[in-house]
Amino acid sequence: MQPLSERRNILITGASSGLGEQMAREFAARGRNLALCARRTDRLQALRAELLAARPGITVAVRALDVNDHPAVFETFRALAGDLGGRLDRVIVNAGLGKGRPIGTGGFRANLQTAETNFTAALAQCEAAMEHFREHRSGHLVVISSVSALRGLPRSSTTYAATKAGLSALAEGIRAEMLATGTPVRVSAVHPGYIATDLSERAARTPLMVPLEKGVRSMVRAIERERADARVPAWPWVPLGFLLRRMPLRLVARLA
Repeated sequence: MQPLSERRNILITGASSGLGEQMAREFAARGRNLALCARRTDRLQALRAELLAARPGITVAVRALDVNDHPAVFETFRALAGDLGGRLDRVIVNAGLGKGRPIGTGGFRANLQTAETNFTAALAQCEAAMEHFREHRSGHLVVISSVSALRGLPRSSTTYAATKAGLSALAEGIRAEMLATGTPVRVSAVHPGYIATDLSERAARTPLMVPLEKGVRSMVRAIERERADARVPAWPWVPLGFLLRRMPLRLVARLA
């Protein structure tokens, strides 16, 4: 298995804003080469210029990608691998959507868009990443889930939480496959709590919200440790996650 210190080439989807953009900054500061993709190429190009100005010794490749265009996911991952010398060491499946409406209230289109982006498109990204890792018999697949995956949630969070639960289960299944076959590929599911991004505007008033830089720094530390399951920031989400999994659903419904 490839030593952790050699995870030099990192691909991040949804890198034009929020968690993906800040993860790119954190990994660039650690001297990693980056393959960044998102729909908004103008923002990717601006981010690339910023990162190279700060760390001129690294390589930063950017390409447009709508993760709901499934054939393009495979094509773009292969192209970005080529941009970084033919090898990806870590793929972070980060692109996601936070739309949602209570089930049965006429919001099916918004819920469908969330389900397609957060799970089906994530499946395509995992497939493309694992094809590459199986070929090279090394790599680290990371999926960005959410603490929302720990329980079914009411109101506009129902579909979002369900997609993140599915994504966490997908990561665990891939990890089980790697263990069963003895394939030396690591698989991690990262479950962020409330981190200030555009997607978290609705929860902005919660006292549990942490600034983007602090939250992503904790995410990157967990990713670098290649933990199978990480809830971040560890305080308060490790103990809160333990409680959330065990409290009565009626109480969960009041908290959500």
